[in-house]
Amino acid sequence: MDILELQPKEVFSIFHEITKIPRPSKHEEQISAWLVDFARRHHLDYEVDEAMNVVMRAPATAGYEDHPGVILQAHMDMVCEKNNDTVHDFAVDPIQTYVDGDWLKARGTTLGGDDGIGVAMGLAALTSTTLRHPALECLFTVDEETGLTGANRLKEGCLRSKRLINLDSEDDGQIFIGCAGGIDTLGKMHYTAQKTDTTGLYAARVSVTGLMGGHSGDDINKGRGNANKVVVRFLYKLLNMNGFQLASINGGNLRNAIAREAEAVFTVCESERDLLSSRFNQYVATVESEIGEIETGMRLSIETADMPSAFIPHDQAQALIRMLYACPHGMFAMSKDMPGLVETSTNLASVKTKDEYVEINTSQRSSIESRKHEMKEMVECAMSAVCDEITHGDGYPGWKPNVHSPLLEVVKQAYIDLFKEEPKVLAIHAGLECGLFLEKYPDLDMVSVGPQMVGVHSPQERLSISSTARCWQWLCHTLESL
Repeated sequence: MDILELQPKEVFSIFHEITKIPRPSKHEEQISAWLVDFARRHHLDYEVDEAMNVVMRAPATAGYEDHPGVILQAHMDMVCEKNNDTVHDFAVDPIQTYVDGDWLKARGTTLGGDDGIGVAMGLAALTSTTLRHPALECLFTVDEETGLTGANRLKEGCLRSKRLINLDSEDDGQIFIGCAGGIDTLGKMHYTAQKTDTTGLYAARVSVTGLMGGHSGDDINKGRGNANKVVVRFLYKLLNMNGFQLASINGGNLRNAIAREAEAVFTVCESERDLLSSRFNQYVATVESEIGEIETGMRLSIETADMPSAFIPHDQAQALIRMLYACPHGMFAMSKDMPGLVETSTNLASVKTKDEYVEINTSQRSSIESRKHEMKEMVECAMSAVCDEITHGDGYPGWKPNVHSPLLEVVKQAYIDLFKEEPKVLAIHAGLECGLFLEKYPDLDMVSVGPQMVGVHSPQERLSISSTARCWQWLCHTLESL
């Protein structure tokens, strides 16, 4: 099947248009302009702010004029991740979608269902000729994935309604009423490249590929490997080998994605090649015994590399490896209030060797503000052993659950009416824009819903077609119930 044959057609046809438009985070010019054009073509009232956020409005349908309005909200940017063997330029190339059973997927890249499908549902609701609803506002924000910039720069007074349905969740039959806050910690270690005599040395490249990766919030407690950690752990085992020198280490890409691939180039004495091979084989067996059942596609390899022309100075390289090995990554604490919810975590997102400096990017999340800062300080302490420059992002607040929300009761009942069972009500260990909206509009009553997606923030991202149909039916019935 083709995407244009999928149901609900009014949603998937719009999503298909969205997949054609480049929309990396911080580069939403084209998608923002397309949304404005969409509003004009459909004769919708709209506003665009300085951040390129777009608000569209549709009047209430007959019989709903006296009912309070509702906001549908989604973000227009997408995480841009691709496999190493995939040729794709996210700045110009459309996403290549295909249908695999009940799943809509992309060829070698992220799909952008997070949150393109939310945008599509909002636009479908605005332009439906059969849906009955109160006055509708749709807010489409920029740069949710790399800093929640759009939500942060949203001006007070641009939203008129006091009820908001966020369409950025990824679990079928679940309603989210809270989320974690987050902050980024970035470290840089500058060095003067060292040129040394390489006589008698052997250059090698160690790499890990094929890890699942995933969302650094949703997937942080699923036991998946972090490619940066896998490579650094092996390098740590080489520190006492004769001739060991580190030329480069690179892994991961985005702060909100668990690193899937990483590699390092180094040397050891030619006479120790057999020992290097032995240690590598032992290490592979260890890692496979630990996470092999989860990371079934993992591939660890070592190969001869071209001899580097320069290296990270020996003492700095040793300290860097020790710091990265010690730097915390993963789940730190579970919530005491909501069973099964991760409370606090940190992600060693990327390590990049650039022009005479190494850049380390991490992100911390917690539903408890003080714990978020504790995690940030722990990472900063580790980085301080080698980094001469440490900075933090602006951060964003969490969204405290309101179990007495009137909107929640309507959304729950709409699900029960349709599917004869209660939806789950949860909080999520990921960043949603709702916390920032609440700072500017403290009277907002909010929930978050969405269709089933798996593998977001990675090329394994896929969107359930049947779940999308159910979610659209649920959204329509909710709007009619409001």
